[in-house]
Amino acid sequence: MSINDPSDTSANLQIGPTDAGMVRIYVTADGGIEVPMDFDPEEAEEIAEEIRAAAAHARKPVKKKR
Repeated sequence: MSINDPSDTSANLQIGPTDAGMVRIYVTADGGIEVPMDFDPEEAEEIAEEIRAAAAHARKPVKKKR
């Protein structure tokens, strides 16, 4: 599966600080899948920058193929 493939899987995303000073991204999905991912604050900021860049790119008009 790639980033552009459609999916019928539903998931929930939670993001927050942990007691250990980390940032946790916690994903739960259909079928009882749970994925906790902990990042130090600097890594979390890098991820946030990547998300912002992807959002900015997604806002640009899509060029139609000829």
